[in-house]
Formats: sequence, C-alpha cells, structure tokens
Amino acid sequence: METQQNKQDNLNQNMDKAAAAAAAAAAASSSDDETSADYYFDSYSHFGIYVISSIIPLYFSLLFNLTCFSSIYFAGIHEEMLKDVVRTKTYQNVIYRNKFLFKDKIVLDVGAGTGILSLFCAKAGAKHVYAVECSHMAGKAQEIVKANGYSNVVTVLKGKIEEIDLPVAQVDIIVSEWMGYFLLYENMLSTVLFARDKWLTGNGLVLPDSSSLYLTAIEDADYKEEKIDFWKKVYGFDMSCIRKQALAEPVVDIVNQNQIVTDCFLLKTMDISKMTRDATFTAPFKLVAERDDYIHALVAYFDVSFTQCHKLTGFSTGPRSRATHWKQTILYLDDVLTICQGETIVGSMAVSQNTKNPRDIDITIKYSLNGRRSLISRTQSYKMR
Repeated sequence: METQQNKQDNLNQNMDKAAAAAAAAAAASSSDDETSADYYFDSYSHFGIYVISSIIPLYFSLLFNLTCFSSIYFAGIHEEMLKDVVRTKTYQNVIYRNKFLFKDKIVLDVGAGTGILSLFCAKAGAKHVYAVECSHMAGKAQEIVKANGYSNVVTVLKGKIEEIDLPVAQVDIIVSEWMGYFLLYENMLSTVLFARDKWLTGNGLVLPDSSSLYLTAIEDADYKEEKIDFWKKVYGFDMSCIRKQALAEPVVDIVNQNQIVTDCFLLKTMDISKMTRDATFTAPFKLVAERDDYIHALVAYFDVSFTQCHKLTGFSTGPRSRATHWKQTILYLDDVLTICQGETIVGSMAVSQNTKNPRDIDITIKYSLNGRRSLISRTQSYKMR
C-alpha cells in the first residue's frame, strides 16, 4: 500500500511539475495570447460556464485537469445545454414530429455529448444511430444509452469524426448541435461538413440544415464604462494597454432588448447541406437607427432552421427571443456613436479562423457613421477565444 508520505511526495512532485508548466506557459505567451482571464477574476462568467483555470491558481488547474474539477466542468456544460429548453425541445420536436424522416434510417450524431439527440432519434424509429463523441463524456453516453434500453439501436463511438471508422459506408441523416457562440466559435461546423462529405447519402439530410448570422447595435454605457473604459485611468495611472486588450475580446451575455438602437441586418446565411467547409466570409452591413441614442457596441446573434421538416421549425438566439445558453455576442466599439433616428451605420464584417487555433475566431469590423452629430470611420479587430 502507498504510504501517506509517498502520497505527499507524489503530490509535491505533481505540483512542482504543474508549477513549472505554468511558468513555461507564462514565459512563452505574448500579449497577443492574453485574454480577459489575465485581468478579470470572473472574466468568463458571462459565458455562463465556470472556467476553473481562471478562478484557481494555474498549477492547480493543470494538476487536477480531467479529474475532479474537469468532471464538474464537463457536467456543468452538459447540464446547461440540456436545461436550455429552446435548444433541446426544438430538437426533440423536430425529431418526434417528423418520425417519417427517421423511420428505419441510419443516423449519425456528430458531437453526441450525453447522447440525448441519439436517444430522440432511436425513439423516433431510427434503424441505427452512431453517436460520435470525442470527450470523456462518451463513456457516460454509453451508460445512458444502456440504462434506457437502446444499446441495440445506439452505438457510441469515442473519437474525432475526422479519425474514426464507422461500421457503415453511408448514413441517411446527420444530426448535430454544432453551433457555438457567434455561431462559428469552436469550429464544429467543419466537423459536421467533413462527416457530410464522407458518409452522407446523395439524398441524405443534415439537421439542422440552415443557419443565419445577424447584426444589430446597442446602447450599453454602463458596462463599457465599468469594464473597458475603467482602464483609461486607474487611480491616476494610465493603464490603457489593458483597455485595448479588453476591447478586442467579444463578450457573450444576455442583451436587454430595450438597449437595441437600430434594426437588425442579415450578415450571412449558411446552407449546411451544400456549403463548402470553409466558413470564412466578409459581408457588408447597414444598420438604421430607430431612435436618437448612443451606440456603444454591435451585437451578433444567429437563427437556426430545420427546413426539411413537415413544417418549418427553428429557433433564434436574438435579444428579442427567449434566452438560450448561446446568449448574444457583444463587440464593443472604441468610439461612442451619437446617432439620430433614421441615420445609418455602414460597414463590413470579416470572419475567419484563427491561424494559431482553428477553433477560435478572428473578426474584423469596418464601420462608419456620417451623421449630424457624429462623423466616424474606423476599423476594429476582435479575437474570440
């Protein structure tokens, strides 16, 4: 048996290794790699999840990674998604109310998580469902499938879609909840498109099969002053270098619909059944003010549609719709725009994968306002990570 002293020695060794790894990571990092976690204690609270590494010392995060803390973290993520009624009930309704689509079909569930979508499909009459999950949740999904009596219908496969071998040559339906913050964050769409190109039959279905990204503008003086402009002068000292970093990081949060100043603009619609794997795009926009006000930020949100159902079904993550765990993505502007009713903000948004980490997103916005009280033209870049 391991003695208490040996346990302590092993713990000390692990802590030393974790501390060394943390120091090495800090030394290797540059200002471009910094995020709000470096200057806000609760920096990711607006994401609706608890990021352990931002609330405990880094060496503890490294030491206990994928153990007790990561178990809480992963469970919390799945709990939040399952309790997102807009998300989960929409998928359930799509599958249960369109059983004719699933009857005797082979289904591939990409990023299965707990396996909830696979269970919906099995209950709707699918011949077989292959639930692919690359995280440790795959083991729990397998237990859940067995506990509910669907082991003969649902097969859980642990691994990345790009690396696994399916027991079948083709599937009839691909179902996935691939959407991230700002629709494209985490780049899971490319995984779904990979699966589509490799396994989907010629007349097969991808569910959901359409998504749209929208933009609007809001007044949000309080948050900008508290979290961003705070860094201009701190106890009389110039800390604007941190303001620059804070400004470049989009915030994911719930927007009060009363803050909306302009109409909304459709930036991009994606046909998931036909589009290429490259989701990079540049789109123009034009926002028209609906009242006299000040604009502190642009807000992005998305809609999702299931167009192949008997009746068109979908949901919106917009600020005028019921809140979801995706919330909205807020991009704060360097300027405060004084805008009058009927005036327009025109510009363009460019979205691409980050070169260092393809799961992250780089966003560049060009905007201008030629109004009675504001004449502004500027380009701003954001990194969502």
